[in-house]
Amino acid sequence: MTNFITHQQQVKQTIEHLIETASHFDLEKLDLIYHNDMQVVMVDPTGTKHTADKTAFKQMIQASKDEGVPMNTWAQFHHVEADAKNGLVVLSRKNNLAGQDMLLNLTIELRFESDRWQVVREVIFLHPDNN
Repeated sequence: MTNFITHQQQVKQTIEHLIETASHFDLEKLDLIYHNDMQVVMVDPTGTKHTADKTAFKQMIQASKDEGVPMNTWAQFHHVEADAKNGLVVLSRKNNLAGQDMLLNLTIELRFESDRWQVVREVIFLHPDNN
């Protein structure tokens, strides 16, 4: 009996791996998960938009590591869909960003390329975490 894993399960596992990898600041593994053309759009609580490419986003993660900011692995998946080439995940996360606990609402787009799922775009809305 073969263990068949659906595209949706593969995509969810990739995001779970991404969360674990980022929380341990493993930039080498992140380099494989993030597509070379990755783009990040982040909207902070004031409504200000920030953008980053793969290099800039990895630098932000490195800065958190250098500052000793712990990364939370909490995640709530709201939606996962995928076909053989494209995936979409909508989830919520909690993390300390710039010294403040934040709730992150994310939409992450993935593409299956080079025999693996890679993040091509993240759209992140930040909200103060009052819980």
